[in-house]
Amino acid sequence: MRTKNVREVALEALLAVEENEAYSHLLLNQLIRAHQLSEKDIGLLTEIVYGTIQRRDTLDYYLRPFVKKARKLQTWVNILLRLSLYQMLYLDRVPDRAVIFEAVEIAKKRGHRGIASMVNGVLRAIQREGVPSLDAIADDTERLAVGTSHPYWLVKRWIAQYGLETAKNMCEANLLPPKQTARVNTARITVEEAMEKLAEEGVEVTRGEVAPEAVKAKKGNLAHTKTFQDGYLTIQDESSMLVARALKPREHERVLDSCAAPGGKSTHIAELMNGTGQVVSLDIHDHKVKLIEEQAKRLQLSNITAKVLDSRHVSRYFTGESFDKILVDAPCSGFGVIRRKPDIKYAKTEADLPALAALQLDILIEVALLLKAGGTLVYSTCTVDRDENEAVVAEFLRQHPEFELDDTLKERMPQAVRPYVKDGQLCLLPHYFDSDGFFIASLRKKV
Repeated sequence: MRTKNVREVALEALLAVEENEAYSHLLLNQLIRAHQLSEKDIGLLTEIVYGTIQRRDTLDYYLRPFVKKARKLQTWVNILLRLSLYQMLYLDRVPDRAVIFEAVEIAKKRGHRGIASMVNGVLRAIQREGVPSLDAIADDTERLAVGTSHPYWLVKRWIAQYGLETAKNMCEANLLPPKQTARVNTARITVEEAMEKLAEEGVEVTRGEVAPEAVKAKKGNLAHTKTFQDGYLTIQDESSMLVARALKPREHERVLDSCAAPGGKSTHIAELMNGTGQVVSLDIHDHKVKLIEEQAKRLQLSNITAKVLDSRHVSRYFTGESFDKILVDAPCSGFGVIRRKPDIKYAKTEADLPALAALQLDILIEVALLLKAGGTLVYSTCTVDRDENEAVVAEFLRQHPEFELDDTLKERMPQAVRPYVKDGQLCLLPHYFDSDGFFIASLRKKV
């Protein structure tokens, strides 16, 4: 039986993210089931939780002058103030009086009258006086970091790598809600036929802007459709759909997807091969390999073989030069998918990046032994950090002169993204097409 209203559930979720480093997207699904929320409340809960996480540092900046004289707040009180202020500033359809009333009631329930009085006083003072201006922050980097709620070190890093204007565009793009897109299983159905099926279910979609097999939801949830359940769709961002096209698998080839879970790229490769050949999909965790197998079964793809295996040791299990194509969709910082997983920007630190780059290089070096002469090795990440992208590729090529950048990558890419392909590498930033930030490099093993 439902015992909590939507704002109490939001507080519970945000508290778990803050204190236990829970993943917000997984936690929300659990809480929605546990509290039996209505569709309307699910939408509000999702907006409050993701919005509060996305704007955390900005909200704290706005709150600071109003709580600075108070004693150190308990974590739950601070989060209650954040989520309440988020609604007041960013959700026009929710009246301030309703937000303040709910916040005070939650404070009474979880704490005592003194806390409730403080929460009421802070929120009403903000309602009267407004929030402090970001213009008071003199330093450009700090102002951008606080204004878009990104860690200072990350903004400074992006400015160094891309310049202030591009860094600003990326930070602002990361505050926008992500679009839901899906890849049509073109081995079984055309994009037009899939769109007709979805229309019959009352789901409104348009064609994707980048990938030719993409559809974009305008109304309805693609993952809840019979069209999805019957294996005609895979939920995937358009940037991610470009990876299999970069690889360009042909029928009857043997392809290795060395870091495959949850299987989106493996299944795309298998679809492009029209069910022929073999896609060997690896992951280090058994439960993630099961996800790959479930996806292959739903999509009716019989040419995928999933194995539990660490990609850093593949040469112990496979014969050298036994694959026509290899994909390394490497573990990374995930800084290209911040709009989908806002927790990432707070969980990662700059000290994490060298270890990730070393891991990425180790995997590339190991799997390269398995590629046939003349074969294609595609390296991809869902990050925009150049030390994990171009620098890793450059170091791999330095150590392996038998490989070269594949300048034909541009020919395999859709027209819309070709201007961003340079020297066999493609870096899509999140503001280019309102898609995930993504990096793809195509390498060719010399004959």
